[in-house]
Amino acid sequence: MSKKRSGGGLSPTQQAAKFLGVSVLAGAVMAGIALPAAGALGLAAKGSVESFDELPTNLKTPPLSQRTTILDSEGGTIATVYSRDRTVVDLKSISPYMQKAIVAIEDSRFYQHGAVDLKGVLRALNKNAQSGGVSQGASTLTQQLVKNVAVEEAGDDPTKVAEATQQTIGRKIRELKYAIQLEEELGKKKILENYLNITFFGQQAYGVEAASQRYFSTHAKDLNLEQSALLAGIVQSPSRYDPVNDEAEATKRRNTVLQRMAEVGDVSQADADKAKEQPLGLKVSKPKNGCITAVKGAGFFCDYVREVFLTDPVFGKTKEARAKVWNQGGLTIKTTMDPQAQKSAQKSIKEHVYQDDDVATAATIVQPGTGKILAMGQSRPYGINNKKNETTLNLSVNAAMGGGAGYQPGSTFKPIVAAAAIEGGMPATKMYPSPYKMDYPAPVQECNGNTWNEKGVPVTNENTSEHGPYDMKTATAKSVNTYYVSLISDIGICPVTEMAAKMGVQRADGGKMQQAPSIALGTQEMSPLTMANAYATFASRGMYCTPVAIESITQRVGEKSKSLQVPKSTCSRAMSENTADTINTLLKGVVEDGTGSEAGLGAGRPSAGKTGTTDERYAAWFVGYTPNMSGAVWVGDPAHKRQMKNITIGGVWNEKVFGGKVPGPIWRDMMSGALEGKDAPNFNLVYIPDPPKKKDDGDGNDDGDNRGNDNGGNDNGGNNGGDDGNTTFPTPTFSIPENFIQGTSNGNGNGGGGGRG
Repeated sequence: MSKKRSGGGLSPTQQAAKFLGVSVLAGAVMAGIALPAAGALGLAAKGSVESFDELPTNLKTPPLSQRTTILDSEGGTIATVYSRDRTVVDLKSISPYMQKAIVAIEDSRFYQHGAVDLKGVLRALNKNAQSGGVSQGASTLTQQLVKNVAVEEAGDDPTKVAEATQQTIGRKIRELKYAIQLEEELGKKKILENYLNITFFGQQAYGVEAASQRYFSTHAKDLNLEQSALLAGIVQSPSRYDPVNDEAEATKRRNTVLQRMAEVGDVSQADADKAKEQPLGLKVSKPKNGCITAVKGAGFFCDYVREVFLTDPVFGKTKEARAKVWNQGGLTIKTTMDPQAQKSAQKSIKEHVYQDDDVATAATIVQPGTGKILAMGQSRPYGINNKKNETTLNLSVNAAMGGGAGYQPGSTFKPIVAAAAIEGGMPATKMYPSPYKMDYPAPVQECNGNTWNEKGVPVTNENTSEHGPYDMKTATAKSVNTYYVSLISDIGICPVTEMAAKMGVQRADGGKMQQAPSIALGTQEMSPLTMANAYATFASRGMYCTPVAIESITQRVGEKSKSLQVPKSTCSRAMSENTADTINTLLKGVVEDGTGSEAGLGAGRPSAGKTGTTDERYAAWFVGYTPNMSGAVWVGDPAHKRQMKNITIGGVWNEKVFGGKVPGPIWRDMMSGALEGKDAPNFNLVYIPDPPKKKDDGDGNDDGDNRGNDNGGNDNGGNNGGDDGNTTFPTPTFSIPENFIQGTSNGNGNGGGGGRG
């Protein structure tokens, strides 16, 4: 900005500005604005000069909001999101026709005058006096730019927008002073470039590049004469001259611009007349914004990325600060999503569960040792148009990140109990009587020093044929409830909740883990992401890593780009390698010869996992992993109304749904495709000796059933009886007597029950 001269007087610019503050701004510069009575102006002539002098010297120009692009791990576009659809381009990337058209119609003396066009002001005053109303304004492009900057700064706040556009002398004074500043600092070409990038062209398009794409599906640099004239004409009133909704009015306005271009010598009259005869030639591209535009069914992953940005302090200390950066846009976000894994997940989901089924499925894959989320999808697609079974509720994540209250994981929680026991020194050969039916042992120690002491509370296995004694390996393969109730009663509740916390296992609703033995059977609601990442701890031999979805972010501000800090996964040891290896050995048996056999990936791809089916079959799970990927699949009714009995899912009739029967095959197909072409490393297994076989007591049952052992077991043992006659499928968690409340002797207990979705 200009300085005072050495003698203390004002520079020529300041003298002109002061003169304008008195003689013009109090009257002439307001041409085109309906002024109130003189006493209501709020600024007298003398006050106008003082206000002008006291205004801040520098105009704070916010970076223009732009679209944000979300990419997968290989650089492919997942979705484009924006607060305002804008792509900033430099002047050389804007058609010369467009540059001439906007100047001709908005400020034909742009290159001859300074910040204010006194000749234009006088012309406007004369025109308005003749018409007896307000028919012509006098703002220069530079002044319009200043006003648009104020509107941009106001964002979507209606109060601030009103302040930025209020028809007062005070605003005009500020506008003029900042216009003088811009003229001195930027020069005409840069002012024109900024104006064309900030201006609203209707149809959600901000800036000439977005407008070119919206109306003509082309770039600003390729606009021809008639296209340029149409866009230039829209600026005065984007709603009135909207070519999509009023072609006739838009055509008249375009032709006015063409005629004006001929009058000022930008084009010949012949060229202008020829262009007037041309149709509008619209090739409209509909606005595409938000996660609803995501490819490969990644709308929910896209939404999760947005939630991470808005909630993680690394992007700003306050929620408002983070939202401002997000709405500002101009971000290129490279995520952890693996396109192969995402495609495979969605393909498997679509094949096994239909959008219009009574129940839904959600699936998530993470990478052990890094916490990277590789895939996230569900059968009910991302949508906001209230179509059947469309939703924006992310069924894979916790409530705080856009999900629901979660779903009881059932028996998929049992390996966490086993890990707590083994980490505490219990051998995997530990045996319990494990009858078909028993009462919860009491009392059981809680973390706070109290005891759970409810007596006479029964728990059963799925089939009457399921009775022990069992060791941990067999009980895990067969998902024996009474074994795991005995186990948690033996070691106490606290080691289990502490192990769960180390593995990142938390309730989806953000509540505290309940202190009751029933947690061994999966009564606390979890999300698929939580369970997939917890099992990744086993796959990485005991190292837990917090989940991450963002690898890098680049932000464009003006013509420069900078890298933003992003959240990093933090890894910590949750259990010893030996404990993890022991769990891997136990769960490998589940998919080889246990309840999860339908989920196995075949001999060439070592895998491990666990089934889960909740009380009354409101939810069914399979959570499994290889050394390089971990995935969780949940199937159920998010509203917790439809039990999965006598139900058709994916075109297949099911009398009863089990974790191994519906979720298991989804997991198998999802993981097979995700892992295709990738290494197939082995687990580090441990030796777990089989228990000695009992002698046959003559009752017809194979009391020494070794089903689930690494040596192949016995598929035809006496334990195949029961309701379904096939123990390939897992047992639901347990049955809770009506009105039963699990709690401590001092009233600190919590209720248990079936899998609430």
